[in-house]
Amino acid sequence: MEELTNQTFDAAIASGLTLVDFWATWCGPCRMQTPILEELSRELSGNKKIAKVNVDQERDLALKFGIQSIPTILVFQEGRLVDRLVGVRMKDELKQIMNEY
Repeated sequence: MEELTNQTFDAAIASGLTLVDFWATWCGPCRMQTPILEELSRELSGNKKIAKVNVDQERDLALKFGIQSIPTILVFQEGRLVDRLVGVRMKDELKQIMNEY
């Protein structure tokens, strides 16, 4: 999974379907979400990808997207925000959401 910064964010979400996990190292639920996303990332093919944004290091991105609770997963299709998921999500649910787009 790619770790996004303010400088790399727009290019990373510009094409295909991208799940972006907004997280922090001190967040217990975020630590539960990470292995689920890592497993899903290994299974993805084509133009679907998963990336992460550390809210402590990239405060501007967290503010831009109104992140108030973590983990929050934003779903982007061709650079456009299409879904927002708050809280830990299981792999099957994330796969289903990705298949909707």
